[in-house]
Amino acid sequence: MSSTGTKTIAIFIIALLIGVGVGYGIGPIIGGTTATSTGPQPLTGTITIGSLLPLTGDLGSYGENSRSAIELAENDFNAYLVTMGQTWTLDIQIEDTATDPVKALEKLQELNAKGIGIIVGPQTSGETRNIKGYADSNNMLLISQSSTAPELAIVGDNVYRFVTDDTRQGPAIARALVNDGITRIVPVYRGDAWGDGLVKTAVEAFENLGGTSDEGIRYNPETKEFSADTSILADKVQTYVDDVGKGKTAVLYIGFAEAVQFIQASSSHSILSQVNWYGSDGSAQLAELSSDPIAAEFAESTNFLNPIFAASKTSKNKHVVDSVSSQLGRTPDTYAVSAYDIVWVVGLSILDSGSTDVSTIKVAIPEVVNNYFGALGWIRLNAAGDLATADYELWQVIDGEWVLVGIYASSTDSIVKS
Repeated sequence: MSSTGTKTIAIFIIALLIGVGVGYGIGPIIGGTTATSTGPQPLTGTITIGSLLPLTGDLGSYGENSRSAIELAENDFNAYLVTMGQTWTLDIQIEDTATDPVKALEKLQELNAKGIGIIVGPQTSGETRNIKGYADSNNMLLISQSSTAPELAIVGDNVYRFVTDDTRQGPAIARALVNDGITRIVPVYRGDAWGDGLVKTAVEAFENLGGTSDEGIRYNPETKEFSADTSILADKVQTYVDDVGKGKTAVLYIGFAEAVQFIQASSSHSILSQVNWYGSDGSAQLAELSSDPIAAEFAESTNFLNPIFAASKTSKNKHVVDSVSSQLGRTPDTYAVSAYDIVWVVGLSILDSGSTDVSTIKVAIPEVVNNYFGALGWIRLNAAGDLATADYELWQVIDGEWVLVGIYASSTDSIVKS
């Protein structure tokens, strides 16, 4: 850390103890020691970073959740800067990617042309994979709240991810399946970086626990009509039901908001509503699903269980969840909480280093993270710059609403029902 940064941190801790600051449970908790050198020159004016969010498209509700949390973090951080006597403010320019990897690249190029090099997002692994080459080549820094594809866990690139990759989520899905007595699954999944990666880890974990998986159905992410796919799925499921029974057969669905269209098409095949369905973080707490009468009823009747990585239930977490819930009328996904922390870590890295240089901020982030307690709790990154470990919340639709029904503990490979 720079000497200016450690002085700033030490002053903040004193202010927090005497009740001065952003507010109880909102400001960061950071450790540091007093330094004596003068450090870099103070920052002034408005410092702008960017954000790439899917405000429309297959993850529109997730993007809305993250936008609300990012705007909250921007306001909170700027209030913190005032208490620190700083003469600069943080501004975040949010761009809509429409959940489209091609559009994400276009928006990243536009931000680069404006001299904006630090980006919160993008949301998906497909977008991240499509733009990371440009970011690496143009010294831009991506900090994603929800890209989880294992193939993107690359040491030394210009991508941080404040989320565990899917080598952690796969075992959570497998444990849920096995605990429910499932021995046969038919995977259905998006044919992109995220879907391909997650189905691989989930199937491998399931088979390691003694289960058997069909080769599954891989669909084009741009597909919106699923009658042919669901007919094939119904035939596969019927075959396994005839062999081992309904209670031991399940559908593993790995997709985004197109889950609504897929479920609507599935509802015309009676056999598909007679077995349990399991999902992923791509559909957990998805507002598009719970607000659709057909999809919500089907999800409830099939006990559609969806994991998403868990955050610590701290006062900072409550602050974010309550604020976003008040604005949008729904409980936000954990990725919105992660986005909130990303803004704070970026802001603190700028403050600590006294610089907006991308290379400097890239180096500063790991040290700031190691001393930061945020809405996610304590954050620990691995060598690839991803969240090292996390538990998983398990969500189901009950009476038309998403309800937390359990927690998967990664350290013990076990599930505790709520």
